[in-house]
Amino acid sequence: MNQRNFQKELERIIARCEHESRVPRLLLHACCAPCSSYVLEYLSKYFLITVFYYNPNISPAEEYEKRVAELRRLIEELPVKHRVRMETGPYEPLRFYEVSRGYEDAPEGGERCFRCYRLRLEETARMAAEGGYDYFTTTLTISPLKNARRLNEIGEELGELYQVSHLPSDFKKKNGYQRSIELSAEYHLYRQNFCGCVFSHRERCVSAQPELL
Repeated sequence: MNQRNFQKELERIIARCEHESRVPRLLLHACCAPCSSYVLEYLSKYFLITVFYYNPNISPAEEYEKRVAELRRLIEELPVKHRVRMETGPYEPLRFYEVSRGYEDAPEGGERCFRCYRLRLEETARMAAEGGYDYFTTTLTISPLKNARRLNEIGEELGELYQVSHLPSDFKKKNGYQRSIELSAEYHLYRQNFCGCVFSHRERCVSAQPELL
């Protein structure tokens, strides 16, 4: 089975969009400002973007609010061809704990993360369908630590369920991840060292202090 090239699939869609008479609307799920930086720089040339910040996995609440503030600041300061809007979903950490139940000790990047992907992407797909967007997608595929194939599979499943097109992506390609690091430095963005959930934070702490095992 040939491995799909999601970046090439995205480029084909963009090429079609450039020949349309109207600019398509995209609901972009965003996890944080650093991951959003390159994605917004790249996609805002081709789409009318609304950034949707919905991340019930992030804790504590202070971390959540810090990421919201940084993302708003980035959107205000980043030069873009088409104006970018932002919507913030409700902070619902109990929903994250519900989908994580039984997988608290699963390694980062495994089934617990896949359930978290689905939770956030499903809310995005639902909002995109209700708002009449042409596409939805997520910034999560820019991270080398996230499973782009699984993210795209979940996005496509939800796109069929909610009858809204999922925009394929693997934003780390074409030096996207490196560009996000450059933009983070340029805009002095707060760049966290864990995904945001209590389980990943615990895993990072244990890894940093093996003598405690």
